[in-house]
Amino acid sequence: MHLIAIAMMLTAALNTAKIEQLTGAKGTMDEKESAFKVTVPRDDIGARAAGVKLTPPLGLTAWAAFSGGGANTMVMGDIVLTEEQVNPAMSAALDNGLEVSALHNHFFWDSPKVMFMHISGRGDETKLAAAVGKVFSALKEKGNAPTADIDPGKSTLDPAKLDAVFGKKGEFKNGVYKATWGRTTKVHGMTMGNTMGVNTWAALAGSDDKAVIDGDFAMLESELQGVLKTLRHAGINIVAIHSHMSGEQPRILFLHYWGIGPAEELAKAVMVALKETKTKA
Repeated sequence: MHLIAIAMMLTAALNTAKIEQLTGAKGTMDEKESAFKVTVPRDDIGARAAGVKLTPPLGLTAWAAFSGGGANTMVMGDIVLTEEQVNPAMSAALDNGLEVSALHNHFFWDSPKVMFMHISGRGDETKLAAAVGKVFSALKEKGNAPTADIDPGKSTLDPAKLDAVFGKKGEFKNGVYKATWGRTTKVHGMTMGNTMGVNTWAALAGSDDKAVIDGDFAMLESELQGVLKTLRHAGINIVAIHSHMSGEQPRILFLHYWGIGPAEELAKAVMVALKETKTKA
């Protein structure tokens, strides 16, 4: 039994050389925590914050740390990205079995803007390392910013078409159409709902053929990955994932998004994502 136990432990040990090969990044082992961390210094961005040159030690280092081994491996990481790299990197993570748990900024007054995407995953060591490698590959791409010459004051949207997609009557004011779906949670025993900011919403401006959509999803933690995958597969960009409250039960996460395209297609994509949540349409 003693030999079998030792064999199992050896089998489960992290293959650090393989992780480096698959991620394309060098790493170091923390023997105390039995965790292996690979890093990618982002000295290629050339960002400054309030005039200060940002270097990798000041927080511009992407990383992923592995623990466990074999089929029972855990990975967590923080990926440093330019705005244009965020959504390609996010799709690479989601499409290869990783989860995305947060997307936000770490600096003010930085140019170019730098964003941070937190990832995690559990399962086979080789598959996780390969997935991280695909995410790291996105750091080499420049990406393109989605742009459109849209002035809400000149919107020609047909509100009735959007009402039909959303299954409810939205508000059309000052050239912007907006639909809202409320949810509830409790903070200190008090119910917080739609008016208190616990809601999913979508706003559109432009024309039926070319519109911009932006909005916010209010989700349970268990709903986040489904919403992310649905929106990304529809070509809608994710711009932030974070919390708006603390101590609420159940916990609510918020996802902010932005997309450009035909108005009805954008609205339909949001409705498909909405079905990934327990929100009542």
